[in-house]
Amino acid sequence: MADELNGSPILAEVLGDALPKLEIFHTKLEQEGEPRGLIGPRDVDIIWERHILNSAAIVPFIREVTDGKQFKTVADVGSGGGFPGIVAAACLPDHEFTLIEPMERRVEWLGECVEEMGLENVTIMRARSEEVITALRQDRSMHPYAAVTCRAVAPMTKLAGWTLPLLKPQGRLVALKGRSAQAEIDKASKMIAKFKGVRPRVVEAPVGPGLESTHVVLVDKK
Repeated sequence: MADELNGSPILAEVLGDALPKLEIFHTKLEQEGEPRGLIGPRDVDIIWERHILNSAAIVPFIREVTDGKQFKTVADVGSGGGFPGIVAAACLPDHEFTLIEPMERRVEWLGECVEEMGLENVTIMRARSEEVITALRQDRSMHPYAAVTCRAVAPMTKLAGWTLPLLKPQGRLVALKGRSAQAEIDKASKMIAKFKGVRPRVVEAPVGPGLESTHVVLVDKK
């Protein structure tokens, strides 16, 4: 089955200069994604829409928070198959991305993707986010991030504690979420406040012309 969006003008319109790199990523996912357990069998012919364009939907929200900042640093928590971290890094070559992923086989996959796509703005850390949070507190040479991204990692009650401590003041969490995003925020309001998160909100993010939009949770850090 060929991907429904192969060769579509939507790709160039949304992804711009990142398209050649993301075509390499798409081919790799198409060939290896399912056997390596990174995407489901039903995703193989909708990789562009479901995984790549969906991930790229967060790019404007990262740009908004890093605009005018000297250090455009982004941590992607639970990078897995590379969503949204690899995609966002390809779209934002002037940002420094750290992909945080605990599973060895996924770290291996991410490393292959970074190398094959020629991404020079990506560092991969094999760790759980709690370990990175601890390191940030202990190691003066490490700095908190301007933005933290993630997709389908955990409900907001858990996610707040895994992501907000990675942010610098005035930083922003940008999380791709499903339809229950608002309910998750309501449930997690105490946890969000505990970790200095403010103004939690759900926004509809366009994925591409004629395609269904996605839900993004934004939380700012005090």
